[in-house]
This record gives sequence, structure tokens and C-alpha cells, in this order.
Amino acid sequence: MNALEPAAMGQGLQSCHGCGLLSRPAPGVEKGRCPRCDEPLEFRKPASLERTMAYLIAAAVCYIPANVLPVMKTITSGGSESDTILQGVVLLWSPTGWPLSLIVLFASIMIPSAKILALLYLVITVKRGSIQNNAQRVRLYRMVEIIGRWSMVDVFVDTFTVSLIQLQPLMSVEPGPGLLFFAAVVVLTMLAVESFDPRLIWDSADAKETNREVQHA
Repeated sequence: MNALEPAAMGQGLQSCHGCGLLSRPAPGVEKGRCPRCDEPLEFRKPASLERTMAYLIAAAVCYIPANVLPVMKTITSGGSESDTILQGVVLLWSPTGWPLSLIVLFASIMIPSAKILALLYLVITVKRGSIQNNAQRVRLYRMVEIIGRWSMVDVFVDTFTVSLIQLQPLMSVEPGPGLLFFAAVVVLTMLAVESFDPRLIWDSADAKETNREVQHA
């Protein structure tokens, strides 16, 4: 960002989170409403970094029991057996079941941890006032936002498995406590993505550009 590309906030413009329309609030009014979709307008999401960090900490705490506790309990005539997410990945791995195994591996273990680390990186760099790689950081946020829409894949897989494999009294499958923690991780990371304001990435560059102009004035 340079002097020829001022931030919208510096020009008194507010972006609608619903439809993306840029508009200017009425004189003397800090918060307006979008003239197109009537959504409330704000220059920046209030307490964005604090709320994002709180959601990330809660998600990281829930991530451990989500992978340590069993997510499914299989009951047969020979007894019962509980499996964690990683054990489920191993059990699903077969010449015909490996695609489902990979989906569970990526959706349950790799994607949640990657989302937490990516958002943590964004929060830390914004707090430090970094002006490096702004465009790449915005792309990273957009990618995390898109991936987050598929975060419930593993919950759906386990739910379908529980509902389909009900061959009582020969076999039955019940959800385990790990599934609840995993669902909590998914919801918390989605809330973290929603609470983070990517416009903050550009604010540090805009502030430094303003200070540079003041010094040269």
C-alpha cells in the first residue's frame, strides 16, 4: 500500500460484511447501515484479535482430547472396541477404502491443526505490526476461510458410519467423546475465522505510510 492507494477507512468509507458495498456513514454517525442490504457497518470488527485468539486457544485445548479420546465405539458379540481418529484412519486403509481413509486423515488431523497455526500466524503478525507479505497473508486467510467450509466432513463421515452400521444384536456403533471435542474444534476454528478481520493486515502498512508522510511534511 502506498500514498496513491489510501485505505478505505482513511477516506471514511465502510465495507459491508454482507454484500461488500462501500459506503460512507451519515455525518456525525459512527456506525451506519448498508444502503443495499441494511446490515450494520463498522470500520473494523470490534476486538477482532482478542476474540480470534480466545477461539484459537479454546480450539487448541479441544484438539488434544479430540485426537486422544475415542471417536467411535464398536460393540459386537465378542466385546467392545474403541477407536481414536488415527486408529480409524488405519482401519479404513484398504485397497478400496483408502480414499475415505485419506479424507478422514486430512479433515480430522491435518486441516484443523493447519487452520489453528495459520490463524495464529496471522494474529501474531498483525499484533507485531508487520508490513511484509500483506497480499500473501490475505490469500492465506481466504484459503483458510474456504477450507473451513469443509471442516465438518469427518463429523459427517462418523455420523453416517454410526447410523449405517447398526446390525444389532450382531454389531452396533456408538459415537465416542472424542467426536464431541472434534466438533468443538471445528466450530471454534470457524468462529475464529469469522472473528478475524483481514483488513487489519493492511492497517499497519497504512499507519507507517502516514507516519512517513508526516515526517517528510
